[in-house]
Amino acid sequence: MKILSIDRCQRAPAFVRHRISCAVLALGAAATLHCGLVNAQNTAAAAPLDSDSSTATLSTVDVTLQRLKAARMELSPAVGTTVYTVDQGLIESLGKGSATSVDEVLLRLPGVAKDAKASGSLHVRDDHGNVQYRIDGIQLPEAISGFGGAFDTRFINKIDFLTGALPAQYGLRTAGIVDIESKLGSVTPGGRLGLLLGSNNTFEPSAEFFGSAGKLSYFLSGSYTANSLGIENPLPSRTAEHDRTRQSKGFGNLSYFVDDSTRIGLIFGSYNGRFQIPVNPGQPAGFSLSGYSDTTAGTNSYPSSQVNERQTEVNRFMALSFQKTSDRFDYQVSASRQYSNLRFTPDPIGDLIFNGVASDTLRSNSANTLQADAAYRLTASHTLRFGGQYTRQTTQSNNSVAVFPVDSTGAQSGNVPLLISDNSSKVGRLSSLYTQDEWRINPALTLNYGLRYDQVSAFTDEHQWSPRVNLAYAINADTAVHAGYSRYFTPPPQELASQKSVDLYAGTSNQPDVATSRDVKSERSHYFDVGVSRKLSPALTVAVDAYYKQIRNLIDEGQFGQALILSPFNYERGYARGVELSANYNDKAWGGFLNLTIQKAKGINVVSGESLFTADKLAYIAQNYVYLDHDQTHTAAGGVSYKFGQSRVGADFLFGSGLRRTPDAGAPNSAALPSYAVVNTTLSHTWRSSATSAVEGRLALLNLFDRSYQLRDGSGVGVGAPQWAQRRSVFLGLAASF
Repeated sequence: MKILSIDRCQRAPAFVRHRISCAVLALGAAATLHCGLVNAQNTAAAAPLDSDSSTATLSTVDVTLQRLKAARMELSPAVGTTVYTVDQGLIESLGKGSATSVDEVLLRLPGVAKDAKASGSLHVRDDHGNVQYRIDGIQLPEAISGFGGAFDTRFINKIDFLTGALPAQYGLRTAGIVDIESKLGSVTPGGRLGLLLGSNNTFEPSAEFFGSAGKLSYFLSGSYTANSLGIENPLPSRTAEHDRTRQSKGFGNLSYFVDDSTRIGLIFGSYNGRFQIPVNPGQPAGFSLSGYSDTTAGTNSYPSSQVNERQTEVNRFMALSFQKTSDRFDYQVSASRQYSNLRFTPDPIGDLIFNGVASDTLRSNSANTLQADAAYRLTASHTLRFGGQYTRQTTQSNNSVAVFPVDSTGAQSGNVPLLISDNSSKVGRLSSLYTQDEWRINPALTLNYGLRYDQVSAFTDEHQWSPRVNLAYAINADTAVHAGYSRYFTPPPQELASQKSVDLYAGTSNQPDVATSRDVKSERSHYFDVGVSRKLSPALTVAVDAYYKQIRNLIDEGQFGQALILSPFNYERGYARGVELSANYNDKAWGGFLNLTIQKAKGINVVSGESLFTADKLAYIAQNYVYLDHDQTHTAAGGVSYKFGQSRVGADFLFGSGLRRTPDAGAPNSAALPSYAVVNTTLSHTWRSSATSAVEGRLALLNLFDRSYQLRDGSGVGVGAPQWAQRRSVFLGLAASF
């Protein structure tokens, strides 16, 4: 059972159609592989085909599936990049197992730092967002980001997480590629029912059903989550006030095998989330509202503990694909549609009293995408890959904003609110083409070089040609090195990029300090990456990777307004650099991993979205490099697990040196929050009644030492409110397989 791997070798000859892994680092019961074939495994009849179960006799559908999976992998080169692989073993070793969110799973990887949900949730190599999600090789269109995750970990069989200097196939969102391999059905129908209960009134039932009928294979899953800690607490207390959430997620994967070289696939998913925004009691009134508050007299009949803000989120996607493979030519064509919306509902009284603004905000985004990827084995030494993608995206922003009138000095001049309608929409297009050649110079040395073209036409009209080159060299059976350069082009997220309505708020309590707001531009960067992995013993492998990113029009995002929605802006120039260290250990029943990242990211001179800032901050940033608000100098993660019989015990930790903050009378983002370390533990046991039926029990204790630590303090560039991390929590899970 492979848990965490680092893939830095060249591929095998094209006819093999399996990845080469230079350092497959296990954390579980399976053997460790290095620079050898990673062969797909069959599963027991009543488990999904892609799960890690005992082997069974291969059926015709199984053989076809494995062949087509290998061909699909051949479409996605990873030469010279850093690839971390997470499979079922690592997921099950975490506290809540498959109920762990995808973001929490990714936090165990090098270069991934934790943030509050309202600020982006996680950051990869000191980037804000800029993460691309793929399912079975299909790139999903972007959704409007909110508090909840659109994906349920339960449908994931494996995640390949790619970072570094990426090949030409990967573009637009390039800080990290989350390439998800979903579960499929099995020869014998089966399923799994689960229930998770615990702290913060957690109630989370789930269900999975899988099987096959003739040439059709299917996997369906769904879950529902209810708890009283939907968003981070603005106070260090154990529980938050007014913080209930309700979330539902669903996923389906259907594959029809026309013949042994042709597959038609359909994946679809949905997410619905409802959130209360937690209150911060004891806040002073900032504005006078007729009938409720008078700041001059110091009276207020509406305390901040009664504020009732809410947010709802929707995300739905569907993708139809056609895959064909032959001896020399493989391709996959897909058409997908995504729809998402986010609705922030203010407290029409409380928000005016404490913020001077009550904004009822609805943002929606729909996108249709056509994608094609192909691989042609020209000779034994050259594999050509080419393809493209086209997306047509429609966004709408509807805002009904209540504000107070102000005089020329900015002081409130009336206590009866005004209502401003601020609506906009945009149709945008993204077009991409790429071509590349994987040249196997000799059995140990592979060069992958290519060229990519991207064009965006939305709030900005720009394009770029982007060369890519990656080199991978296996020094010997235990040591591999890689190096790469990539030119990147990153358009601003269309659903967040419009800031044209500045003039509407002149003379009101929502008027900006700076009445200028240029359009957000596309980020352009030069990316360099080099790394080495070394197998020190049959059980221990270590690796180091270093990167440097030189950036023009650096895109950052922040929460500047009352609604918990991010807004992008550009720094004129910036850079990001870092070093990642990782070690993985596997010896029979024992396993462990340790990752450490040291990094820095800065920008200078804001050149778009100026109205989001105060004049003094703009003036300072125009002359000085400042840390990006999501920069965290040191990040670490580690874990250990031990499996005995049908039981497993494990523990893991997360460490962060603290995100940036702005001290009183200090420069923007010039200080950091205090560091933190969180330890989580888990114990699980499986009672198996037959080869296909089992019951699993799980006990998880998160934040074992009840460490109270702050993710955000409400200061810093684009940081809206303070957020404290979850205190010690206990969870009990039961799951029955049949």
